[in-house]
Parts: sequence; structure tokens; C-alpha cells
Amino acid sequence: MAADPAGFALTVSAGATERKDCIVEFALPEGLKSAPVALTDASGKRLPLQATADGKACFILPALEANRSLTLEAVAGADLPQTVKAEAAEGRVAFTVQGKPVLTYRHAKTPLPEGYDPAFQRGGYIFPVFAPSGRLVVDDYPPNHKHHHGLWAAWTKTSFDGRTPDFWNMGGKTGTVEPVAMEASWSGPVHGGFRARHAYLDLTALPQPLKVLDETWEGRVYSLGASDAKYRVLDLEIRQTCATDRPLKLPKYHYGGIGVRGHRAWDGQGNMTALTSEGRLRETANGTSGRWCHLGGRVDGEPAGIAVLCHPSNFRAPQPMRVHPTEPFFCYAPSQGGDWEIKPGETHTMRYRFIVADGPADQTELDRLWNDYADPPKVEVEIR
Repeated sequence: MAADPAGFALTVSAGATERKDCIVEFALPEGLKSAPVALTDASGKRLPLQATADGKACFILPALEANRSLTLEAVAGADLPQTVKAEAAEGRVAFTVQGKPVLTYRHAKTPLPEGYDPAFQRGGYIFPVFAPSGRLVVDDYPPNHKHHHGLWAAWTKTSFDGRTPDFWNMGGKTGTVEPVAMEASWSGPVHGGFRARHAYLDLTALPQPLKVLDETWEGRVYSLGASDAKYRVLDLEIRQTCATDRPLKLPKYHYGGIGVRGHRAWDGQGNMTALTSEGRLRETANGTSGRWCHLGGRVDGEPAGIAVLCHPSNFRAPQPMRVHPTEPFFCYAPSQGGDWEIKPGETHTMRYRFIVADGPADQTELDRLWNDYADPPKVEVEIR
């Protein structure tokens, strides 16, 4: 990646809150063909900068006090190490940060456990997901909910052309979500990622299944710069459009949307903890709304967990939640708020940030991380 001869500088403003290991993205100046490989501050400290094909660039801001600003110069230089690596093979993409495994996006349909009906076979989801210690925090094909898969998405109660396909409960054989194309994967000094397409199929349509929705997943795994980072960060953006000239209607229902299936050891009464941004615990969280929700429990004797942060631009944000009373399952469920629909010619976009960490939930830290996600620092660009 070469620097444009003009060069540029950034002024980053923290706003009203302190920033730490903060993901910052900004639009490159008009006419700038490519971003330099790094930013430097007044002391000469170098920060990796990563450009994307859509004309944006991203870096990690290590620290900035509230109500302060920082000027960074864009510089050319030697190639920076690809600290986030994506390794694609056999219908999946596995991501590591500083050489440690973080997660795998599984595009192709995955092997079924013995005795499972073929209707449950699914691709287009994320499993496994690891905390920095290497502890697994999610499950796949659990026996008591065979259609749950790590991090996945589907709609449950729907109406389309007078039929009621259920894309979530695949065992009912009325609907399913199929992988379509693995479009891209990448490594980088700031983030690695993937982009893939899925299709929502109405299996009750005659004479053959009918595609109802087109869906695109774009995920990013970030490197926070230190090999001993206390948490992992995944951003996931899901875009859905109608595949026909008819809407997909979504009646009021208590689950459906983005789902998380926690570690199998958390199954059973009292084995999983939950905490929401509103301070609600597992016993009172279900059916409430929140900016984020953390699921956790013990893995190999030590606590670990995963938090889902809901972006404020999402439909009905802060979205209502389904928190299962006895199983390690969570989903943001906008259909709890009443009937709605995905209309032809429109794009329904869902954005979530996942924070994976060892230890119990830390409400102060999760509030800070949500603020960084929802209201990132402001950036002003000056062309030199």
C-alpha cells in the first residue's frame, strides 16, 4: 500500500468520554488514491492504518482523554505485519490475532452430529469463538436445540404469500437459510474479515422452494495492538433485501434475529449468567430492551463470556431481547415490538459488535465499549 504524494493529517477528537483501544474509521479525502501505511503522533509512535475498497480507512486509537484531541500524520513506510490473519479452506475462514485463534466463519454446510435429521444441516454461521485465554464460549448443534449455531441469524414467525415459513426452526421443514457465495476474505494490520451471501428459502412453496430474502454478511475481526489484549472484537453487519416483489411480513413474536448459543457447560438452571446494559440479570432480562447483553459462565473452571452490542441505528434500537431461562441462548428480537415487514426495494440492515473476554461481566467496561461503537471519535482530515 503506497502513500499518495499529497499526504494528509488527522485530528481525532475524543468527545465527552475517555477512549481506549478504540476502533476509528473515517472516509479518505476525495481524490486520495490510497492510504499511507501508518499514522504517527508527535512522539513518533506509529499506528497501523488500513484502507478498504470503499474509500474508508481504519485504525485503533490506543488512548485519548475525554474532551481532548490528537493530531496524527499520515506517513509512508515499510509494510506493517498482518496481525489479523484469515485462512480460507474447505468452505470456511478461520481468523487469528497475533497468532491466537479467535473465530471461524463457516460458509459451507457443516457435518451433522450422528442421528440428526438432514433438515438441521446448516452453513452460514460463526463457530467456534474463543476468549483470549483460548476458552470456547459458544456451542454448535446442541442436542436440546439442534438448530442453534454459535453466532447465527434467522427469522422465526413470518408470513409470505399466505404461507408461514419458519427459517429458524429448521426441523419443521418449512424454511431454511442456505449459503450462496463466499465473496471475499482478507487479512490486515488492523482487521481481517469476510463477506458472504445467504438465501432464505420458503420450503412450502410449490412446485419448488422459493427464495424470499437475499442476505449478505460482512464481518471484521480486529487487532487491538497488544498480544495480551483482554478481549476480542468482532463487528458483524447483516443486510437483507427481498428476492421477490412481495414483502416478508414479520408478526409480533418473542424471538428471531441475531442469535448466540453459549458454551454447552452453561446449559441448565444456574450455570449461565446474563447482564444487560440496564443492569438486569438473567432472571429479569427476558423481554426487556438493552444496548448490550453479556452471557457468561465457567469454562474449564474459569469464567468467560460474550457480549452483544446493539448499534443505535438498528431497527427498534435498543432492541428487545430473548434470554432463555434455562439454556445458554440469547437473541436480539425486534419482532417483540410488534408486527413489521421487510419491503421490496429496501435494505434491512443489522449491526452488532461482539466482545469476547475472560472473567465475569464488567458493566463499566461494557458501557465504555458500547459508547465507542455507538458514538466513535470524530475525525477531521487535512490534505497536506
